[in-house]
Amino acid sequence: MTETMNRPATRPNGATGKTQAEKDLAAALAKVAELEAKLTVKNTISFKVSEKGAVSVYGLQRMPVTLYAEQFIRLLEKADDIKGFIRANKSALSFK
Repeated sequence: MTETMNRPATRPNGATGKTQAEKDLAAALAKVAELEAKLTVKNTISFKVSEKGAVSVYGLQRMPVTLYAEQFIRLLEKADDIKGFIRANKSALSFK
């Protein structure tokens, strides 16, 4: 019995190579590794000019956040107010 356990697995036709299922599993694992590597790249924030000339911010959520330049300027001028609001309402806010 131990003699059969020490021999390499053979297929019905006598071949000792990988089965199609093993090849599929290896391909799926490689794809998972590739997708995980892309996730780390997607965590970066980037900017683009939209077709209508607005500023689109990518990387905050699934869809870009798009505002016109004047809107971003007004928003950025209120950065301290926004930070204070977040601190004051931290217990009621969701963080992801």
